[in-house]
Amino acid sequence: MPDWIRDTVWWQVYPLGFVGAEARLRRGGAVVHRLDRLAAWLDYAADLGATGLALGPVFASSTHGYDTIDHLRIDPRLGDAADFDRLIAAARARGLRVLLDGVFNHVGRAFPAFRAVLEEGPRAATASWFRLSWPEGTNPGDEPDYACFEGHRALVTLNHANPAVADHVVRVMDHWLARGADGWRLDAAYAVPASFWARVLPQVRAAHPDAYIVGEVIHGDYAGIVAGTGMDAVTQYELWKAIWSALNDRNLFELVHALERHDGFLDAFVPLTFVGNHDVTRIASRLADIRHLPHALAVLFTCGGTPSIYAGDEQGFRGIKAERAGGDDAIRPAFPATPSDLAPDGWPIFRLHQDLIALRRRHPWLHAARTRSLHLANTALTLEAHRDGHRLLLALNLSEDVSEQPAPGAWRTEAGEAELIDAGNLHARIRLGPHGWAILSTEP
Repeated sequence: MPDWIRDTVWWQVYPLGFVGAEARLRRGGAVVHRLDRLAAWLDYAADLGATGLALGPVFASSTHGYDTIDHLRIDPRLGDAADFDRLIAAARARGLRVLLDGVFNHVGRAFPAFRAVLEEGPRAATASWFRLSWPEGTNPGDEPDYACFEGHRALVTLNHANPAVADHVVRVMDHWLARGADGWRLDAAYAVPASFWARVLPQVRAAHPDAYIVGEVIHGDYAGIVAGTGMDAVTQYELWKAIWSALNDRNLFELVHALERHDGFLDAFVPLTFVGNHDVTRIASRLADIRHLPHALAVLFTCGGTPSIYAGDEQGFRGIKAERAGGDDAIRPAFPATPSDLAPDGWPIFRLHQDLIALRRRHPWLHAARTRSLHLANTALTLEAHRDGHRLLLALNLSEDVSEQPAPGAWRTEAGEAELIDAGNLHARIRLGPHGWAILSTEP
């Protein structure tokens, strides 16, 4: 894992939605230079406290970015290579690292290697790039059956056993890292054989040893996947689910159980942590009680991990993901031209994010912190985050009543609101108002 990731907080953007690009690429359409609209938000990201810009797909695709046509060309709906270079330079000027979204499990039907298969049949030079099944008596122009991603026929699965596919992915990753990117998010990494990544990533790291590689993994053996692939990290969906589910069900035992598992993952790697991203319902819509949004954020920013904030969540954007065509539209909206055009009611949530990110900066050891519960009930929790002799306490109350609970060693409140009783000794207690929360320092 590169050293710089220890201080990183990502601001994640889905570019095609953010800049208001049309839903479908028009064949032969002119390049539209929209990436500068994203560059206009980089000061906002830096002011938030982010140190990295995690981009969704920016390469040429037919529709949503995950049906790639050309991994080596910027999507014409976003701009061109010069626009990308300007964005990288603008991010660099503000101290922001840049993470790219690598879609290497599948491609779109218009990907040239697959288009050749459709035109030339089994004799196409690129037929071995895909997992195909040809009907008897096939002629050029006949369409084979083919493996696709989770039943989506527009997403054609690559044949990861083919060395030419591995060489292509290495070439793509090298190209954009050399052009200024700092790392890759590997889309649908869970669907790709570990042996493929174990072949590809060492070649990439040989040329770019400081690159950060994180895989999208929803469930499974997180630590085993990291060890078997050579990735630096995977996405921590277990913790994402436990945070909102525990708050909604007022069952903090679920959260503590997930954090205990999270500590186990931290023994092997540092996960990418989040409460929202471009694939899930917005956290402000997911929570049954919006008063618990600060609780979710307090957990995110006091546990070990590399935190990621999905653009708009820091303003309290709402949006529900639906399992249908166009079901992602509500969570991938266009943003206004500048931050000054945002609605006024989101800025208190923005300032809460700022405060919690600043707290994390004051305590950089939190990146690899472990947690343990000091007090646990369905609706009340005192957690200790600790690492190398450092300690912070997080106290949560999900009930309608005042909660008094232990806060051993707490000296003062660093975030949230609470009354401290007998501060500074092992018998210290904290009194939280209804639905209250607080992060407490154990140093005078």
